[in-house]
Amino acid sequence: MYRRILVPVDGSITSNLGLSEAIRLARSLKAKLRLVHVCDELIVDPNYEGGLYAGEMQQALRDAGRHILEKAKAAVTRRGLKPETVMVETLGGHTSEHIVKQARKWRADLIVIGTHGRRGARRLVMGSDAEEVVRTSPAPVLLVRSPGKL
Repeated sequence: MYRRILVPVDGSITSNLGLSEAIRLARSLKAKLRLVHVCDELIVDPNYEGGLYAGEMQQALRDAGRHILEKAKAAVTRRGLKPETVMVETLGGHTSEHIVKQARKWRADLIVIGTHGRRGARRLVMGSDAEEVVRTSPAPVLLVRSPGKL
């Protein structure tokens, strides 16, 4: 049975739905939860001359990531569980790569991830981290879609 459940969190509605499902599973299975947030600092262009320094923007991204993790941890704690949290700071690469790397490192039994459920051209243009996690994960993956996408 699942004893180590990894949950990527980004503060979005679908991520929060995935977190809620992971909490229900962890409580019923008496499993451990690890919350992971990937902070990609490559989106900050050091050559940008718009008045905001890259260093300040990177710090803002880190602060936002910490806030997302703290909020997710509080939601889990309110339900009587004690999650671990990890913030992955990276300079590029797909978010999915970092999620799968964390799953391998922690030896997760299950990954629970919210997905936007995009189809067709929207999925091709925007990509799907959830789909990539499914294809490369060392553990089973539970995808949680928003109710509007069913």
